[in-house]
Amino acid sequence: TGARVSIAAKLPFEELAYQSDNIFTVEVAPVVKQEIESKPTLFSPDREYTGERMTLSFQDIETRAVLQLLADVSGRNIIVSDTVQGNVTLRLQNVPWDQALDIVLATKGLDMRENGGVIIVAPADEISAREKADLEARKEIRELEPLLSEYLQVNYAKAADLADLMKGSKGNSLLSERGSVGIDERTNTLLVQDVAERITEIRRLVSNLDIPVRQVLIESRIVIVRDDFSRDLGIRWGVTGVADYNDGLIAVTGTGQGANTIVNSGIDNINSTGQPFPIQVPALNDRYNVNLPIANPAGTLALALLDDDFLVDLEISALQAEGRGEVVSSPRVITANQKEASIRQGVEIPYQEAASSGATTTQFKEAVLSLTVTPQITPDDRIILDLEVTKDSVGANVQSANGGSVPSIDTRAIQTQVLVNNGQTVVLGGIYETEESEDYTKVPFLGDIPGIGALFRSTRKVSNKSELLIFVTPKILREGSNIY
Repeated sequence: TGARVSIAAKLPFEELAYQSDNIFTVEVAPVVKQEIESKPTLFSPDREYTGERMTLSFQDIETRAVLQLLADVSGRNIIVSDTVQGNVTLRLQNVPWDQALDIVLATKGLDMRENGGVIIVAPADEISAREKADLEARKEIRELEPLLSEYLQVNYAKAADLADLMKGSKGNSLLSERGSVGIDERTNTLLVQDVAERITEIRRLVSNLDIPVRQVLIESRIVIVRDDFSRDLGIRWGVTGVADYNDGLIAVTGTGQGANTIVNSGIDNINSTGQPFPIQVPALNDRYNVNLPIANPAGTLALALLDDDFLVDLEISALQAEGRGEVVSSPRVITANQKEASIRQGVEIPYQEAASSGATTTQFKEAVLSLTVTPQITPDDRIILDLEVTKDSVGANVQSANGGSVPSIDTRAIQTQVLVNNGQTVVLGGIYETEESEDYTKVPFLGDIPGIGALFRSTRKVSNKSELLIFVTPKILREGSNIY
């Protein structure tokens, strides 16, 4: 028609123009830096074209002639079916020959298959029908082919696992429609019956999968370090005194029992001599006005002041305890690659639990040291560990709602995933605990008086520290290696 189209662009671009029958198409795309020279087209969006570039301009030329020209340019062997007919009009500028071939095939409803370096071109329906016929012929051959039986000894894997893999699911079976597989668990043998082609594939599968699984030794050390300190200071003192009062007496001492002892002795004296004196001194524990001792003291200091009418008793007791300890637990376990392993050691604590009906039952709680691990060996002989380590201990007893007491369990645990070199020791984590306390037992008000308040109170200071550290060392076991 003499029409002209002018394309103006502000950025560099590439263009592809071709004509098919009465349609002239121009494709324009910006040039990207380091862009691959061959680009996908409308007909093959996922394909990269690498053929020699060429320019074609034909008006109503036979399709077979265009295909012959493409064979000459590419140097490839192209066979064209006799059913390929018709003409095509093309105008292609600077396009790869393989892209030009795709354009011709898509325009004329053709398809191609490549076999041994030879390109076969035919109508798409014809190729589909031919492939369908080939599949049906192969199916008929398989249905007529005699079945072979094969006994495959499995040495390292489980025959049942390999049998499940062969059967597959959703049409992914390695067996043909006529094939079957059985298992002899006693000898760990596969009994396969199928055509020769499938048996060859199954034999190759078993050979590739029936190999020794690498094993990993996991050594762990659970270290609990303790540093305990406590200081106790106790005091006991009392004043015992008597005085004459109108032929009677006035008595002061620590307890009512002590006063009663004095009074009774005074009455006995009055009855016998007419005078209350001399009186009987109360027992030591009955003479204390302040009685705040400590249990199991490490040292004591006692002082007594005695006159004809009074007695002062004073006792100071003290205890300081320090303790340092280290508890090391070293569980170790061997497991196959990607197989979970677990090791547990501990005690079951029995306790009585009462029901609402009044009946009692014996229940158990566990306090265990456990290590659960799943190793995975990487191609570079490193190890990925999925780890769970638990260290339990018996805690305080807790009163239950139905009566009785239930032991509590103090738990220290860590769960993690780490990547470790073979033989490397890694510290998974630590728990640091500090307990600080200061307790007072005192006489109200008097124990709060600055200075002399120390005579009316006992003190206990506690400082306990503990730290939990977990070390893990994985080792890949070589065949015949000793783990000790």
